[in-house]
This record gives sequence, C-alpha cells and structure tokens, in this order.
Amino acid sequence: MNPVVGIAAFAAVSLATAVIGFYGLRISRTTGDFYVASRTVRPWWNASAIGGEYLSAASFLGVAGLILLSGTDALWFPVGYTAGYLMLLLFVAAPLRRSGAYTIPDFTEARLDSRVVRSVTSIIVVMVGWLYIVPQLHGAALAIRITTGLPAWVGMVAVVAVVCVTVVAGGMRSITFVQAFQYWLKLTALAVPILFIVLVLSDSGTPAVAESSVNPTGAAPAGLYQNISLLVALLFGTLGLPHVLVRFYTNPDGQSARRTTLIVLGLLSVFYLFPTAYGLIGRMFAPGLAQSGQADALVLLLPGELVGGMAGDLLSALVVAGAFAAFLSTTSGLVVSLAGVISQDLFGGSVKGFRRAAVISAVVPLGIASMTGSLALAGSVGMVFAFTASTLCPVLLLGIWWRGLTDAGAIAGMATGAVLCGGAMAAGAVLGAGESPPWLAQPAAWTVPAAFAVMVLVSRATRTRVPRTITRLMTRLHTPERPLVTER
Repeated sequence: MNPVVGIAAFAAVSLATAVIGFYGLRISRTTGDFYVASRTVRPWWNASAIGGEYLSAASFLGVAGLILLSGTDALWFPVGYTAGYLMLLLFVAAPLRRSGAYTIPDFTEARLDSRVVRSVTSIIVVMVGWLYIVPQLHGAALAIRITTGLPAWVGMVAVVAVVCVTVVAGGMRSITFVQAFQYWLKLTALAVPILFIVLVLSDSGTPAVAESSVNPTGAAPAGLYQNISLLVALLFGTLGLPHVLVRFYTNPDGQSARRTTLIVLGLLSVFYLFPTAYGLIGRMFAPGLAQSGQADALVLLLPGELVGGMAGDLLSALVVAGAFAAFLSTTSGLVVSLAGVISQDLFGGSVKGFRRAAVISAVVPLGIASMTGSLALAGSVGMVFAFTASTLCPVLLLGIWWRGLTDAGAIAGMATGAVLCGGAMAAGAVLGAGESPPWLAQPAAWTVPAAFAVMVLVSRATRTRVPRTITRLMTRLHTPERPLVTER
C-alpha cells in the first residue's frame, strides 16, 4: 500500500473526529452533559454510538484474523459479541437506567449502601478499562506500521492525542456525535472493499483457491471446553463493560434504553457479516498472510492483495480510515467511562475534574501499551471479557435481581473473580499461548461460576447486612418508567 495514501486516510478520519468533537463542545455546558449527555440521547443516535464504541480493534481487525487462523472456531466471537447484547436487553439495560446512577460504582454504592463496595468497584472498573484500551492502542500501532511504514508508537500516540482532545472538549455529549459517525464509517469501510473484492474474484475466471483441508497455521482446532468458556466470557462479559453500560444512562427513559439495545442488535448483526467475509475470503485466497504473521492485518491488506493497483490503494485507504475510527471510538468511550469514575472518586465530580481524569485515563494505558507486545487482538480482548464476566457481571446481575446481596458478598465475589481470572491470565502469559492448558487460556468457564458462588454464599452468611432500603430500591429498579410527555 502507498504510505501517502495511508497517512492521508489516517489524517482525514482524525480531522473529522476532531471537527465533530468540537461541534459537541458547543452544546456541552453542564456536568450532566459531560457525564451522560443530560440523558437526552435518542435510541437511533445512541445505538449508533454504542455500535461505534463497542466495535473495537478486536471486531474490525481481530475477528477476520482469527477466522483466517482458526476457521469456524473463530465464529464464536461475532456470535458471542452479538448475543451478549441480547442478555443486556433482557437483564440489565432498563433496570440500570432506572437506578439513576452515572457510573457502575454509583450503582453498587446505592444498591449496597457501602462506600467500600464503591471503592472496590471503582478499582475494578479502572482495571477493566485500561485492559481494554491497551489492545486498541496495539491495533493502532499495527495499522500505522503496516500501512504507512511509520514507527508503531506513532499510531498509539495519535489515538491518545485525538481521544484526549475530543473527550476533554465535550465529554459524553461530544463523543456521542463522534461515535455515531464512526460506526457508519466503519461499516462503509468494510462493506465497500469487500463488494469490490467479490466483483474482482467473480470476473477473474477461476482464481486459485486454497484446498479446504489446508490449515494456514497447522494449529489444532479448539476443543469443546475452550468454545464453551469463550462463549461464557463473551456473553457475561458484555454485561459488565463500563463504557457500554454508561451509554444506557444517556437515554431519556427505560423504554428508550430497551429500544436502543434492540437497534444495536441489528447494527451488530449487519456489521459482523463483513469481518466474517474477510476472514473466509482470506482463508481461501490469501492463506499466506497467516503464515507470515500478519493475520490481524488481513482486513488492511486484502484489498491490495486481491484488487491491486490504484483501486486497491483507495480501497485500502478506506479500510485504514475505518480501522482508526474503531480505535478512536472504543478508546474514547472507555476514557469517558473511566473519567466519570475517577473524577467522582478523586476530583469531586466537577467538569474540571472530569477533564483531568480523562487525561489520566488515556495516558496510563498508553504507557502500558508501549511496554507490552501485541497479542492476537480478538484473543486479548476476549481475556478482558473473561475478567469483566468474573468481576463486574456478578455484582450487577445479583444486585439487580437478588434482594439478598450484601456488601460483604459483593466484595468477596469481585475479589475472587479478579484473583482467579487475573491469576489465570498472568500464568497463561508466563507459559505462552502455545503452552497454556485450556483452563488457563480460557478461564471464564470456572472463574465466573466461582465468583457467583462466593458472592451468594458470603451474602447468605452475612444476611443481616442487607440494606434496610432494599425494598424501596428494588421497586425503583423494576417499576417501568412513565414515558416522557412533551407539552404542546
């Protein structure tokens, strides 16, 4: 790919992001604007913004790369990512919106009447956010190196700089416009090149196709345990992602939150058709990319491989723009959710404190990413989902649906999930991807039940600590809100 074209694509999407972000600044004035866009975001806008921030580097690049490497085993990723939203619709979206909280720690403090629970939840939310931002920066480093030849750190620094500018400028109100735009850019950036690729392949007679029995890497297929554990991580992990959950606080009411989730399911289902198509076409017509260690760059390289010429460069430029939109939108959503937590716990919750917290939220993972090597993008994000499913998901589900949850049980369960899943991730990193046993490589199948079990058992042993306000709070969570009536 022509480096000039790649740099131009990156510059264009960065400039568009900054311009739209500054538009949001014009209407961001209050604390509510910065934290939850004053709860005025309508379903289609919010659904597009959720799609923008949820479809990360793992979705845009990693899914296609994993299909290239693993074939049908990798299809669990788009299935799990999408089905997790169905669980979000059924169990979390509307009750969480009715809680009236700005952040997940706000919810756990109100539900369990405990500042200690809030502090523990805040720590875990920050850990999850930073763990999730790191793969986005690794993806940016990969994309900038592959497409422009510039040093990898340029991509990471550029993403952090653009995100800091847009988030600090207008907070949630600002990035809502940015992320909605970036979803449709990402969808276009995948759809248009794949249509051209299909046309080229159909017009070229009978292209050389790899034999169906050929495995590009020779890796053994995943076993039943690994597939089940991955699905558990993706389904339950979605319920605890802080940057996704905070989006439901921006809807005007619970009915809008449910409608938003239904629209998101449709948007995700359409989007994941295209990374799947890239992976399958790459496996058939460009298996050499897997053997050269460039699987995660398949989406970036496939137009040049199969179309070529100026047309291939232009299509690649569009894909590059979509890729950077993925890195920017997910990172900005995570930074907003983390800034909300950090500013309320450390800086008093003011707009100035939000802005300071936003810079901290973006700079710390930049340091982590610069000191660590990039793993397979979808795989590394899958581990973040496993960690979230083992920590935040149990306290949210039990907090919403079980009256018997106590502060002691919540703390014990979150600590258990964090230690078990974090320990498995650390052990797997030490042993290496090829040497880790399945129960370490995919720990969610046992760490999630362990966290739920400890949370329930400790809560039952400390049942006298159930808050006295539990009846009033549970009624609030499960009583449908009245639709907003506009006066004429």
